[in-house]
This record gives sequence, structure tokens and C-alpha cells, in this order.
Amino acid sequence: MYLPPQFNSDQPHHAADLVRAYPLASLISVDDSGFPFVSHLPLNLQDQDQPWRLLGHVARGNPHWRYLQARPKALVTFFGPHAYLTPKIYPDLTRVPSWNYLAVHCQVEATLIDLPEDKDVLLKHLIADHEPGYAAQWRGLDEGYTQKMLSGIVAFELQVTKLECKLKLNQHRPESHAKLHALYASGNDHERALAGWMSRLGMAEPAPDQND
Repeated sequence: MYLPPQFNSDQPHHAADLVRAYPLASLISVDDSGFPFVSHLPLNLQDQDQPWRLLGHVARGNPHWRYLQARPKALVTFFGPHAYLTPKIYPDLTRVPSWNYLAVHCQVEATLIDLPEDKDVLLKHLIADHEPGYAAQWRGLDEGYTQKMLSGIVAFELQVTKLECKLKLNQHRPESHAKLHALYASGNDHERALAGWMSRLGMAEPAPDQND
């Protein structure tokens, strides 16, 4: 992605926090004709070791797993909070609107997971992410039913070979930070999340007086 240096985060924990907070990813590769093919799916991040791994699955009826099997290189994108940026935050009028957003891109190498017991482990990672209490219900289901469910999906591990994290929060315009933070902090869910990231990056303090 286009990644100007002022928006580039080289802190892996920033990317990890975004992936965990916004786990619905776009998995992008190409079909047999060479045209991009996209699946939207939640992914589990395994970042205890390097390189990072992402775990997920698609329905067996989704041809995407066949494309990954034939061409394992793919792109995964995560999109965090985003919001309009009004020029009213600036002290002068010669400004234009923009949009702030947080995003993570991962170049990956895919490996399919075939064994039912391995797919079960993967599903338990996803359950732990989103509804830990469901784990007991899953374990209590009839084995014939769970095996049918497991056979209906194709699971995969995506090894991250390149990571990019873009935090576009108007970092290069410090004269806007105080008003922008106040505006976002009183806004909708996306805006409040961006205000939190501004605070995290030390952007919530008022700009220094130019006459000091």
C-alpha cells in the first residue's frame, strides 16, 4: 500500500493490537484466470514466535482454498477505525478535507490444514478469540456432527512474510492535533477509537505556541 513515512508504524505491537481488535480480514489472491479473488473472514493471530502466523478457514464450497493450494502467496488486509477529517481543525482556511484510518497489510504464504484434529485446534483458537464460553458447547456436541462440520471447511495457516502497518492520523500537521483529538473524542465509535490512538501516539497534547 502507499505508505508515506509519517504514517508508517514500525512497531509490531501496533499491528498486533489492530489485528486483534479488528480481526475480520480480507484475504486476497488470484483465481485461475489471474483475476483477484477476495474472501472476508476472521483470522487468529499467532505472534508468540517469528514469523507471525494467521489461522483461518473457508467453507469447502469456497474455491479460494484451491487457489491458495495452487498459488500459496497471498495478501491479507485488516482495516481498523476510520473517520472523516474536516479542515475546520486548522487555524487557517487554505486547507482541504481528508480521511484518517488505520490499516494492516500482511504478505503471506499459505499452507492448507487437512487433519480433522488440527482443524479442531484451529477452531478452538478462533472460539477463544470471540466466545470462549462456546468451547464447552462445541466439546459437548455429538462427534458425528462435529466431524461433519470439520469436513465442511478447509483450514489454513498463513505465514506472514512481510508486515505493513499504516496509522494515518494527521501526524505531520501538529497544528491540528488538539482540535482533532477533541473532535474525535466526542464523536462516534470510530472517531473515539482514533482519538484513543492519537493519545497512544502522544498526539493529544496542544500544539506549542509558535511565539514561544
